[in-house]
Amino acid sequence: MDRLHLMTVFVAVGDEGSFAGAARRLGMSPPAVTRAIASLEARLGVKLLQRTTRHVRVTDAGQRYLDDARRIVAEVDEADEAVAGINAAPRGQLTVTAPVLFGKLFVMPGIVAYLQRYPQVTVSALFLDRVVNMLEEGVDVAVRIGPLPDSSMRAIKVGEVRRVLCASPGYLAAHGIPAQPADLQAHTIIAATNVSPSVEWKFEAADGAEAVRLQPRLLVTSNDSAIEAARGGLGITRLLSYQVAGLVQSGELQLVLPAYESAPLPIHIVHRESKYGAARVRSFIDLLVERLRADMHLA
Repeated sequence: MDRLHLMTVFVAVGDEGSFAGAARRLGMSPPAVTRAIASLEARLGVKLLQRTTRHVRVTDAGQRYLDDARRIVAEVDEADEAVAGINAAPRGQLTVTAPVLFGKLFVMPGIVAYLQRYPQVTVSALFLDRVVNMLEEGVDVAVRIGPLPDSSMRAIKVGEVRRVLCASPGYLAAHGIPAQPADLQAHTIIAATNVSPSVEWKFEAADGAEAVRLQPRLLVTSNDSAIEAARGGLGITRLLSYQVAGLVQSGELQLVLPAYESAPLPIHIVHRESKYGAARVRSFIDLLVERLRADMHLA
């Protein structure tokens, strides 16, 4: 059998987690999928999948091969698109990921504009507050906030944000405005975390870095909840500047200790490094880069 065909079948089995699912996805019969995997394993001399009556699990060797096979199959698809015409209208499936609140505020409006412009594209948006493995989860484009690890991905910087402290004007009027980080220990703290009942907030100043360990009165697992608690006048919270920019602008929240803010965090659009760029990926990145770089809250 053709090697690329065998790779395509293997990727489908790995993605679907079953031979039947891969068969449906590829429009093949389950026995044909089974024969293709057997042929690939015989060619490689390596066991790629562990099979039981109910489950299919990728072996360690199979996982390494699966990552490479995904990349190769994707690049071949992109090469086909490129040779078909660089000016061809974008089409097909696009998968995008971003942090939850950033996705809601900044990425979703871009997705809506993109879908309205290109009717032959469908988009899956994964808005998650964790780093998604783009290869394993089939993601085309990701928005990352913070320093990037070394990887085979390409990254385009589109802006930056800051870690800021904020509280409602009513709370600050009743309890006073902290003049330095150590003053926070006398205040009610709202922390968006699911890791520890205590938090350590780090600050920068002219005379060096400073860390303050705090015992939050309220721990929440979402940034939205921390924002609502701060708006309600409970206490001081720490978030990223874009998450509260509108509320600070409207006066519902007020920044605290701005002189002690740490260095800004970069925002990048990340995508798989490839010799060819699928039209749907290129066009979406171009649109999102333009929109994010023009947003005053990300400058």
